[in-house]
Amino acid sequence: MPDIFKALATITAWILFVWGCLMLLLGSIIGPASGGEFFGAEPPHFQTYAAMGVAIGSLVLAAVVMRLRQKME
Repeated sequence: MPDIFKALATITAWILFVWGCLMLLLGSIIGPASGGEFFGAEPPHFQTYAAMGVAIGSLVLAAVVMRLRQKME
């Protein structure tokens, strides 16, 4: 395989990893906690769970891309 595919896979994996970490921390933990969603009488909004799902999905996809990149060698 050409080296450009390995480079693109590496860039994609890092983008997915950083995006997943930021979404997990800011979008589904720190943001709702600072807004008081976790401390009220009613459960958190659906957006909190959706952000957490997108973040975890992004981290899983980053692991899959890195595994595929490893198999390209």
